[in-house]
Amino acid sequence: MGAAFAFNGVATANEPCSGRKGGVNHCQGSTFICNDGSVSGSKKDCRSYMGGASLMGSATSEMAPTATGSCPCASGTYCIGPRGGHFCITDDGSKSYLKK
Repeated sequence: MGAAFAFNGVATANEPCSGRKGGVNHCQGSTFICNDGSVSGSKKDCRSYMGGASLMGSATSEMAPTATGSCPCASGTYCIGPRGGHFCITDDGSKSYLKK
């Protein structure tokens, strides 16, 4: 289980997509896609964590490289940078790197 913390007298847990990320929007295979459009750095498997529920995404397909050059995180595709990093573009236009 994740570590629990007290904030203003209320216990909170270390959860995927917590804080400014706004919670989990959907799973893209084992990857958490957050409400802010970024990819969670969580090492947990989204499918297991969500009890097999995919929310609004596809629980079976993993993130895949794109052939078009467009790689928004919500699409389930990622771009490969010049040094081999895998990233997708969040809703605000910034890069969100995928864990290895």
